[in-house]
Amino acid sequence: MRVLKLWRQRQRRWQSDDPAELRAELERKERELQEARRALRQLEHKLADREAEIEALRKISEATGSAFASEAMLQSIAEIAMRITETEICHIFLFDETREELVLRAATGDDARFINEIRLKPGEGITGWVAKERRPVAVARAAYKDPRFKLYPALNEQQYESMLAVPLVVNNEVIGVISVRTRKPKEYQQDQIRLLSGIASHLAGALNQLSRIEQLERTATQVATLSEISRTLTGNLYLEEVLQLLVHITAQTLGYKIVTVMLLDEEKGELVLKATQAESEEYRKKPPLRVGESIAGRAVAENRVIVVPDVRAHPNYRFPDIAAREGLHSMVSVPLRVREQVIGVLNCYTDRPHLFTDEELRTLEAVASQAALAIDHAKLMVRSAILQEMHHRVKNNLQQIASLMRLQMHYSRYKTVEEVIQDSLSRILAIAQVHELLSREDLDMVSLRKIASSILHNTKQALVPPGKQIHSRVEGEDVLLPLQQATAVALILNELIQNAIEHGFKDRTEGEISVRVEFTNGHVLLEVANDGEPLPPDFDAARSNTLGVKIIDNLVRGTLRGRFEISSADSRTVARVVFPRP
Repeated sequence: MRVLKLWRQRQRRWQSDDPAELRAELERKERELQEARRALRQLEHKLADREAEIEALRKISEATGSAFASEAMLQSIAEIAMRITETEICHIFLFDETREELVLRAATGDDARFINEIRLKPGEGITGWVAKERRPVAVARAAYKDPRFKLYPALNEQQYESMLAVPLVVNNEVIGVISVRTRKPKEYQQDQIRLLSGIASHLAGALNQLSRIEQLERTATQVATLSEISRTLTGNLYLEEVLQLLVHITAQTLGYKIVTVMLLDEEKGELVLKATQAESEEYRKKPPLRVGESIAGRAVAENRVIVVPDVRAHPNYRFPDIAAREGLHSMVSVPLRVREQVIGVLNCYTDRPHLFTDEELRTLEAVASQAALAIDHAKLMVRSAILQEMHHRVKNNLQQIASLMRLQMHYSRYKTVEEVIQDSLSRILAIAQVHELLSREDLDMVSLRKIASSILHNTKQALVPPGKQIHSRVEGEDVLLPLQQATAVALILNELIQNAIEHGFKDRTEGEISVRVEFTNGHVLLEVANDGEPLPPDFDAARSNTLGVKIIDNLVRGTLRGRFEISSADSRTVARVVFPRP
């Protein structure tokens, strides 16, 4: 009844009211309804935008939480940003470690092929402009005609009309840029710009957290590296093993492409490569550097750490061609110091542009300090061992000299006392030559070529009178011999060269003596040849009673466990000694 009563009242009102007033009121009500509908649609759009933003942030949270590698995380966020903004491609650029370039780190579609290859300077292109000016850019159409645009033909960018790019900011510092594009013109509204900016903010925060985690991991790795190097180096006494372990541990734990140790040869003023984990023979055979030359030489000369962003482009680096073939980029050279004296340098190379942080440099200096102490310790231990055994060596040498004197007394028929003393001196000096060479070497081994050169030179000086021209040469490969073998070889060479001069060139004023060394299948061939007077036709080394031949035969069979033969043919006399090298 109440509804009927109200209806009758309104009917009487309509009958009494002016029709024009009724139409005006209806039109007003219609406008209010339309305004309400528009407001409702705006609210619906805002709600949809909020829901899209929440959904985007939820997906980004999932991506940043589940992706262990930054590359996978970036790729996931690029896909999310493209779908949420209803665009067709997304690029994420981040600054490299040097902050000199923006590098494409993630991209959707076919552009993913160019990740880590496309690089921009700050201010270069629209992306570089956003990074430099720290402001977003929205271009609705013909973005490729924008004066800030830079074309990369490989990306086929002419097909995209619109572009929206916003900076990635962490702690008021720009770390990169995220951009989206469409093939058709698109007016980017403030809500869309705000949505992409929200994604950028969340991404920047995630990258910042990831950077902190990586920093903590690097710190833990550096501490572990120092601990491992300290434990390993102090437990090893052999220099070669110390250095090889050092380069392997440093490269593996700190993630370097190549690590090398070069030690200083003070006599020559050169840095010699002593250890590297590089597999390239070309790199391993790099020649020594003079102090002050190239980067490592400067680090030693100036006694300071030197960092080079790109060795291939540095004017002072000596081997840019080898660096290019090995894929080397950044380098740090750290001096090795013992008691304030530089003894060498530790060189570390990366396979990509790398910024060596202060913390990283401090770690490398600590590694270098440990390595220098270990090197010094190893050398001291070797020298100590040599000193402890020196009396044994002296005793053995004196016994060897006594044996030679006995042979000399039994087999020789000297005319004068001077001849006896002269022969004895030459044999004693041959033994001394071995010890002189041994004192100059890092190891307890002696170079066979150096023995031959030294004895050839000294014997010629002692025995060749003025007016005679006897040329000499040493050829073939080099072989390192332990002390006992080296001493025996020195005495054998002394006898062969002395006999060649005294007998082969007794009546000749000119000739040649040559020494040749070969190493095959674990055996050493030592050959001494001369073009002087040949041996007597009936000469037989096995039945000879001469002192020189007896000394050679005893040393070859007794000490070297080898064989000896000598013969004359084609105007040359050739003596051959073959023995196994342990």
